[in-house]
Amino acid sequence: MSAFYRPPLDGRVDDPFMRDGDDRLIRRSYWLDLSDRSLIQLMTQGIGTRLTADEKRAHLVDIRRAHLIEPVLAPEILPPSARRRD
Repeated sequence: MSAFYRPPLDGRVDDPFMRDGDDRLIRRSYWLDLSDRSLIQLMTQGIGTRLTADEKRAHLVDIRRAHLIEPVLAPEILPPSARRRD
């Protein structure tokens, strides 16, 4: 079984994560046309936030952007001034 994100089947075929019966992205050109910077932002602050780490990893490998796995999955590090003090 693949680790790809499965969007709800609510009739929205325009979802960029939608896949066909053979697990191929329907809107593959959407992803291929994005720059690396745009893709990182999309996965960390946009529509990719609903995906698990495994789903993000599988998606990035599928669109041949495995080199972006680390920047996308890197944990958020808060500066000392933003940390809570108990």
